[in-house]
Amino acid sequence: MRALQLFLVLLGVSGLAYWFTLDKDSQVALVPDQPTSAIVEIVVPETLSANAQVGKVAFEAKCSACHGANAVGQTDIAPPLVHKIYEPSHHADEAFQRAVALGVRQHHWPFGNMAPVEGLTRADVTMIVAYVRELQRANGIN
Repeated sequence: MRALQLFLVLLGVSGLAYWFTLDKDSQVALVPDQPTSAIVEIVVPETLSANAQVGKVAFEAKCSACHGANAVGQTDIAPPLVHKIYEPSHHADEAFQRAVALGVRQHHWPFGNMAPVEGLTRADVTMIVAYVRELQRANGIN
């Protein structure tokens, strides 16, 4: 089991290293012109697992422009992922994989559709999900 965890961490780190070598113009996220505010306030855990640490780096690089720092959402931009709607029994880990790979049609929030996110592998998303799940657990979302 320990070897599998080490393998996943190394896979995530190598995926991020690859991502950082890509053409930077293809990585530009649309950032709103107006300042936005967090939709929820959360408790951030003091420590994160190794997988969640890798996931945090990937989240900050690819997801936070819309979903906000620490997945708190942004008014008029994107929903918080640290929210009961995204608890594992309602949105399983595979829902995050599909959202990144295929995009998502608007269904819970009035933000419009989410486009697919380019440049993330399944392993990258697995690490991002580990990060989001640890944030959720720290906030009573299981």
